[in-house]
Amino acid sequence: MSGREGGKKKPLKAPKKESKDLDEDDLAHKQKLKEQQKALQEAKAKASQKGPLVTGGIKKSGKK
Repeated sequence: MSGREGGKKKPLKAPKKESKDLDEDDLAHKQKLKEQQKALQEAKAKASQKGPLVTGGIKKSGKK
């Protein structure tokens, strides 16, 4: 059979990722990101308790 083989070809194996050695700056950066994420989640929880900020009303267009 020349060139046309049926079926699905197996993908090539990806090389294993090397584990990076994290230095103090990387660890501090990751910690800062976690704290920001946590603060964002808390802010979302507070905002959802109060209800919607926008009140329903009559929208007026600029045209008369």
